[in-house]
Amino acid sequence: MQIRELSIPDSYEITPRQFPDDRGVFLEWYRFDRLAEVVGHPLDLAQGNSSVSKRGVVRGIHFADVPPSQAKYVTATHGAVLDFVVDIRVGSPTFGQWDSVLLDDVDRRAIYIAEGLGHCFVALSDNATVSYLVTSTFNAEREHGIDPTDPEIGLVFPDSAGDVLLSPKDTAAPSLAEAKAAGLLPTWSAARAYYEELNGKA
Repeated sequence: MQIRELSIPDSYEITPRQFPDDRGVFLEWYRFDRLAEVVGHPLDLAQGNSSVSKRGVVRGIHFADVPPSQAKYVTATHGAVLDFVVDIRVGSPTFGQWDSVLLDDVDRRAIYIAEGLGHCFVALSDNATVSYLVTSTFNAEREHGIDPTDPEIGLVFPDSAGDVLLSPKDTAAPSLAEAKAAGLLPTWSAARAYYEELNGKA
């Protein structure tokens, strides 16, 4: 597989090598050792999640308190989504910026998003099925959201998504500035200290 760091530090695009034949296709969509080479430590996976979304559904921007937050390894097993990583770490050189990766059942890419980063996607097809491997179990008290339509962040949803549909929870989420003012956002220094702690355990 090929692993490429995105413009947001500590996030990566993973492109697997596929082996098609007359029966179908085989690929390795997750390799802990290859990812550990670039992240600095193997992921201590704690939970697997799946979502199925109709075209236009937006999920996110979601994040969790650091530590431990949740590192996420995300792929689309059916259909297509445009997956966004948003740097919400106060003090980061790329704070407020984002990058994106097309996840679909053709190239079968994945995205790795480190702890403390925001995650969002928009479904580009019906029945878009997304699978997530995460490093911490869900804890509602430590989970937060940011409005994915916040103009300060400026996520660009492609025309192929059609009319976007958000949950009431995501619609009511604060803007990036509001979340920062409320002290909800992780800091760059706390995130980096946690990464170093994890790297020291490798």
